[in-house]
Amino acid sequence: MSIVAIVGRPNVGKSTLFNRMIQRREAITDSVSGVTRDRHYGRSDWNGKEFSLIDTGGYVVGSDDIFEAEIDQQVELAIDEADAILFMVNAEEGITPMDEDVAQLLRKVTKPVFLVVNKVDNNKREQDAYEFYNLGLGEYFSISSINGSGTGDLLDEVVKVLPETVEEKKDDLPRFAVVGRPNAGKSSFINALIGEDRYIVTDIAGTTRDSIDTKYNRFGFEFNLVDTAGIRRKKKVREDLEFYSVMRSVRAIEHSDVCILMLDATRGFDGQVQNIFWLAERNRKGIVVLVNKWDLVDKETNTAKEFEAKIRKEMEPFTDVPIVFISVLNKQRIHKAIETAVAVYKNRSKKIKTSQLNETLLPLIENYPPPSLKGKFVKIKFITQLPTPQPQFAFFCNLPQYVRDAYKRYLENQLREHFDFHGVPISVYMRKK
Repeated sequence: MSIVAIVGRPNVGKSTLFNRMIQRREAITDSVSGVTRDRHYGRSDWNGKEFSLIDTGGYVVGSDDIFEAEIDQQVELAIDEADAILFMVNAEEGITPMDEDVAQLLRKVTKPVFLVVNKVDNNKREQDAYEFYNLGLGEYFSISSINGSGTGDLLDEVVKVLPETVEEKKDDLPRFAVVGRPNAGKSSFINALIGEDRYIVTDIAGTTRDSIDTKYNRFGFEFNLVDTAGIRRKKKVREDLEFYSVMRSVRAIEHSDVCILMLDATRGFDGQVQNIFWLAERNRKGIVVLVNKWDLVDKETNTAKEFEAKIRKEMEPFTDVPIVFISVLNKQRIHKAIETAVAVYKNRSKKIKTSQLNETLLPLIENYPPPSLKGKFVKIKFITQLPTPQPQFAFFCNLPQYVRDAYKRYLENQLREHFDFHGVPISVYMRKK
């Protein structure tokens, strides 16, 4: 699919245009400059022609921002990938030295470059826009990304220069969300897997703000990896921007198939990591726990076993979860982590035949029936798996209201033992026969 990149200095409205073009509030927009840091991908179409869209961080030269060099590298990578480039400037502020820096970069590019003057929402701004001819990039397009005026004329010209593409099937790939608290190594993990610096990585917690998809297709595996912002405690989420980032991460969990929960071995399975774990469990997602930075832990003979036992104690009663000890920095066991996530996805998608369920479980239930309550005896006669994306089972009986949670956990444990749902929450429902 053709690729269009939106570039420019910070705070000219790139993410607002991106959201308008993909028709979703996918990229975070804020009046604070430098909100977008990583390349952010979406899909758009115009006049029947589909294309991928890249929203980039603001290109800056000579600022004090620690992210500047990384953001600039991300912009240059986006320009390399793109078939056409939208260079966005701001009519409200006129030409700035940073605009001239970006223009200088784009004059060396042989690809089609469209100069887009944003925030042109009255006649005075239209007249002010003439000065952008001085950038030496030819004709410009006046738009207002916040209300959409002028974007149609711009897109008419953009799609004319895009190469013809082969129609592709809708992406129904599994979604694996990499989640955890800030600075656990999530972005470094994805960079190590895909073999390129797709995501900005620094020692500062909270570098990643958007939730961003990357297609992974290696070693026989194919799925979408979603890097998420680290989820902080509510009392620590002060600025609006960080609140939006946390909400993106929560939404990424809700829309995923498997959550790869990454924790820092030097901090352990603390309260915030537990909150993320239970959020994934409540949403009935497959879960893999990755203990990162294991190379920094002083080890003895049983260190890993004791560490794992502590984690499982905090997970109770849902302890049937794979735990993999890794070091992203040293690339230790990162492919084992992906193999485990794929296995969990398969477990979550598993469908058990009704005949097999009844043949296996009914004899066990007969030997250990639900305890009687108030002189009432429960008889389970039939079991079936419900047609849902995650494993849910209905047990049909005469008195469903008398079956207690402890017995439902027994039924869940039998399902796990006989059909392998490692890493996947199971729902058990009692129904009137």
